[in-house]
Amino acid sequence: MRLLRLARIVTVALRHGLDDLALGHERVRALRPVVRRVLFWRDLSRPRAVRLRRALEDLGPIFVKFGQVLSTRRDLLPTDIADELAKLQDRVPPFSSERVVSTLERVYGKPVDEVFASFDREPVASASVAQVHFATLPATGGRDPVPVAVKVLRPAVGEVIEKDLALMQTAAMLVERLWADGKRLKPREVVAEFEKTIRDELDLTREAANCSQLRRNFRHSPLLLVPEVHWDWTEPEVMVMERMSGIPIGRIDELRRADIDLKRLSRAGVEIFFTQVFRDGFFHADMHPGNIFVGTEGADHGKYVALDFGIVGTLSETDKRYLAVNFLAFFRRDYHRVATAHVESGWVPAGTRVDELEAEIRVVCEPIFDRPLSQISLGKVLLQLFRASRRFNVEIQPQLTLLQKTLLNVEGLGRQLDPDLDLWTTAMPFLERWMEDQIGPRALARRLEAEAPYLIAALPELPRLIHQKLLAPQAASDLALKELAAAQRARNRWLALVAAMLAIVVVVLLGR
Repeated sequence: MRLLRLARIVTVALRHGLDDLALGHERVRALRPVVRRVLFWRDLSRPRAVRLRRALEDLGPIFVKFGQVLSTRRDLLPTDIADELAKLQDRVPPFSSERVVSTLERVYGKPVDEVFASFDREPVASASVAQVHFATLPATGGRDPVPVAVKVLRPAVGEVIEKDLALMQTAAMLVERLWADGKRLKPREVVAEFEKTIRDELDLTREAANCSQLRRNFRHSPLLLVPEVHWDWTEPEVMVMERMSGIPIGRIDELRRADIDLKRLSRAGVEIFFTQVFRDGFFHADMHPGNIFVGTEGADHGKYVALDFGIVGTLSETDKRYLAVNFLAFFRRDYHRVATAHVESGWVPAGTRVDELEAEIRVVCEPIFDRPLSQISLGKVLLQLFRASRRFNVEIQPQLTLLQKTLLNVEGLGRQLDPDLDLWTTAMPFLERWMEDQIGPRALARRLEAEAPYLIAALPELPRLIHQKLLAPQAASDLALKELAAAQRARNRWLALVAAMLAIVVVVLLGR
């Protein structure tokens, strides 16, 4: 079966001319004219990036998912390929309702009709790893029946993924050896990163935990709605959550007809993103139009509705400070501060000259700032920063590439809603408030409050600890003096013995 799958991959690759990429290597470049003569029937007029995207679509859902993940590595990919792969969408036919019911009955150990008050056999969404059905939980404890969405893993998807991953690892090794840019693109590392992502998506309890965390972070938000997870019905192969309604954010005409303020909606999207990143350090990292709805009913009118939490990003406090400092420095065109932030983060190799890094960043960014701020992409500025850093062997952190991809999504959505959106002006006050909160008097008060229990416990012991600390150098000094005196006495005894022996020798010689 693996050989058949490999033959299928090779056939698709040849049909779309992907061999042209491999034949760019100097060792095999001479074969390119021969291959083109043999495979003369192919149409290679389309750009290479388009041919690569179509090949991945032909190879099926797992390769589509791989292309989506690959598009996040803009620090490694050529721009044309990254842009084209970002267009990949999961257009996957649903699997049969019989297989859905079989999975549910195996997981719950009872008939579906005993688990749910109602269950729609027709799916409302289908993707590469799972599909979603609407259902209703039974009334319990005086509570009315609860409408829910049930996400079910594709049957045997794990086996398919294992086979395709093995083939991807082989292909990555060949790309690294045969393509001119192979080593720089680090294909084996990219496949390993995809393997981790796809394995995480195979456990729906992990996605449910991500959803629950994001809901808790935005529980009282007037901007974002996150569904509630029904944990009693959630298992690794099944996730049951609150059913959400709304209009997909990409349907601009429908949003206008629903009287949604698009300018306000675009600004709210920016605020939600920066709140996730800088307040929580936990962000939805798959914010394409298919995963974002807009509420239209009652109090939810005009609010964002987040769905699909299989991919999230996390940032440490160090990451957040690094990003905020860099963004603010870019706003102010302070390239020296950008360079020193790289050094302070520890991501620049030891011995890097700050002035050289500053000059490289200036060369990249000055042309950008010649344009009006409303025409400048903040995501692309971050990308330019990563590329400028490559010359200095800076290791770009995976969480930052995921962040950069999400920022590009946010910008794209925001400007689709409001072409005049100025992301810089919208984001700057937020970043300045965050920096003040981190390094100002409020930050000091907050840290003192957090450390108060430890300080209260340690305060009575403080005089004794100080006393011990002060005595320690003196004790060490006394010990050193004692050791020196003992050593000196030993040397003195040795010298006395030598002197006595010499005296005996002299007496004996004189006696003769």
